Amino acid sequence: MKEWINGRNAVCEVLLTQRREVFELQLAQGVQSTGRLPQILQIAKERKIKTSYIPRANLDKRFGEKHQGIALEASGYPYAAIDEMIELAHDRQEPLFILMLDVLKNPQNLGTLIRTAEAVGIHGVVIPKARTAEINETVVNAASGATEHLLIAQSNLSQAISQIKAAGAWVAGLDGGPGSQPIEQANLSGALGIVVGSEGAGMRALTRKACDFIVSLPMRGQIESLNAAVAGSVALYLALQARNKKSK
Repeated sequence: MKEWINGRNAVCEVLLTQRREVFELQLAQGVQSTGRLPQILQIAKERKIKTSYIPRANLDKRFGEKHQGIALEASGYPYAAIDEMIELAHDRQEPLFILMLDVLKNPQNLGTLIRTAEAVGIHGVVIPKARTAEINETVVNAASGATEHLLIAQSNLSQAISQIKAAGAWVAGLDGGPGSQPIEQANLSGALGIVVGSEGAGMRALTRKACDFIVSLPMRGQIESLNAAVAGSVALYLALQARNKKSK
């Protein structure tokens, strides 16, 4: 399977990580060689990637106006296995740190969370196999290419939770409602999996039941809840803060 990646950051990260097979680089005619474009062109030259210049209108028609004058045809996203995430944590000599997403359907939200996950040094992200956004060109662009630096697995979420628990991690579900505790009272410093539910519906009942504990974010204003990507990003940084304190 092939797909087109657009946007300078996303294209550059695909080229730098070399996890995908690359087929063709397309540039808008008259595009300004600024930002990361010189680096992209240098890599394309060194790797002898087919490069062509096409009318900007062609890219506009295919991607809208956010392509930044560039598109790259590459192979589909290379999903990983959860075992690889556990091995990565072991190699880094760090407590396991996994993000699990329970049927997150909006690709922009998925991309935002992946970008945050990469920024906090997570060992991997797990998404369900069905009824969820997958790693496609929209997600790669929304994540500014962070997808290319992360191990992302497609798995049955219940099985993933069991596997992560077997590796010694506690699993925290991010959700409000009965049975949840304020996140600032939870111990997030050790081996940890964080589960973020879908937009609107939150976590499914079986997923919630599989978690070791449920945490909620403090809400002091008039709005009852946060966007899933925002809430998940806040939880990831609170976990990072707890991990950093423990390591000192």
